[in-house]
Amino acid sequence: MKKNGTDSAWLKAALDYVPQWLGLQLERFRQPGCSVAIARGGETLAELALGVADMRTGKPLTPRHRLRIASHSKSFTATGVMLLREQGKIGLDDPIGRYVDGLHKDLARARIGELLSHAAGVTRDGPDAGQFLDRRAFLSRAELLADLRDKPPLEAGVQLKYSNHGYGLLGLMMEQVTGTEYASWMVRHVIDAAGLQETVPDMPRLARGAPMAVGHSSEFPFGQRLIVPGDNVCDAMAPAAGFVSTASDVARFFSQLAPDSKHSILSPASRREMAQRRWRDPCNVFESHYGLGTMLSAPGPREWMGHTGGLQGFLSRTARYPALDLTVTALTNAQDGLSTEWVEGIASILFAFQHHGAPAKKEAAWAGRWWSLWGASDLVPMGNVVCQVVPAMFVPFNAATTELAITGRDTGVVQKASAYASPGQAVRRVRDAHGVPTELWVGGSKLLPKDAMLAEATQRYRKSKTRPGRSATSA
Repeated sequence: MKKNGTDSAWLKAALDYVPQWLGLQLERFRQPGCSVAIARGGETLAELALGVADMRTGKPLTPRHRLRIASHSKSFTATGVMLLREQGKIGLDDPIGRYVDGLHKDLARARIGELLSHAAGVTRDGPDAGQFLDRRAFLSRAELLADLRDKPPLEAGVQLKYSNHGYGLLGLMMEQVTGTEYASWMVRHVIDAAGLQETVPDMPRLARGAPMAVGHSSEFPFGQRLIVPGDNVCDAMAPAAGFVSTASDVARFFSQLAPDSKHSILSPASRREMAQRRWRDPCNVFESHYGLGTMLSAPGPREWMGHTGGLQGFLSRTARYPALDLTVTALTNAQDGLSTEWVEGIASILFAFQHHGAPAKKEAAWAGRWWSLWGASDLVPMGNVVCQVVPAMFVPFNAATTELAITGRDTGVVQKASAYASPGQAVRRVRDAHGVPTELWVGGSKLLPKDAMLAEATQRYRKSKTRPGRSATSA
């Protein structure tokens, strides 16, 4: 993982473990690729790309590959709208009909702030959402306006109702106010102004020769991953879904939206407004809120602000954690990409290292991956403990994480674990004649290096159809 200028010992240690965990995740869940970046204050601290940009060619995915970031586009558009407000050209309480003609009278009365917060009652994707299934081209301005002549499904100011059409309408408003095409204005006043060099508002703006990853379908039910080109021109829907970028650019941009960021194209007041919880989703398993172009978690010690994105063949997620002062972005090139799970998993790693600190010298020598028939088990030293985690879990560190206290070069004890694990029991390593650890015992469970475990299990289960011990015919 490429790291840039972090002087925090715990953060360096955390960033060393992230690619180990993410690499197993990618392999375990048979994902094509993932690009990750971690930023603070507009600067990329670390970036990593794993897997392939195109399964047809096997070309490796790199941090410089562009991917579709879909609804992250809304945060960029909202930033542009807030800039226009700061310039005195619009007000968030202005009715949208003041700037865009031809709307249904109910929609024309909706306020700009309501459109930004998805509270204007606008149709999500119109009567035919085929543009998000590659069944039709994305809407032109005329087609979008035709849809917006229909009566909105809900009244404005009543509830959160996510709408791509609503953000397309904001793009039309921006063109009327600025007298400039949306993409051109966004490049000059938002993208370039924020110092982003790998971001464009839509595919036609992508420079010739810029590396671009293709998308992929899920493997099920097709029996294979189909190639989803991902080169759609989003046209009038670009303000909602058109942006193309890298994980590094996205993470840096969202880190600049933090109210306390020292470098931003918006005033602190505008950034605070964007980060306010305005509407709550009443039908979400987890408490979820929307601000002005931003998604927000429930309040709490691990709260976050960011956005998600999904366009055919691509899924993405960004979250800024104020308690860490870090922004994490994960971009994937698969319809079933695990961007949300991976951002949350990386956050759990960061919070764990922040809590425990960098590993002490004695504990650091225990780092490694061990295997059994149940899968992989990682020993992750931090502070004065060694955590035992399952890297196949989406959130590897949680309140139930096993902690080992090291008592000698190859001995220790399980000092914290679930009651269903082995609390209080001994831990030991066994070395070969060359001094290399070849066995790890946690309580009564023996774990091995991967090759040794594979050889043992393959020999055991290929040799006999019955399990070890008494056979089914034994008396």
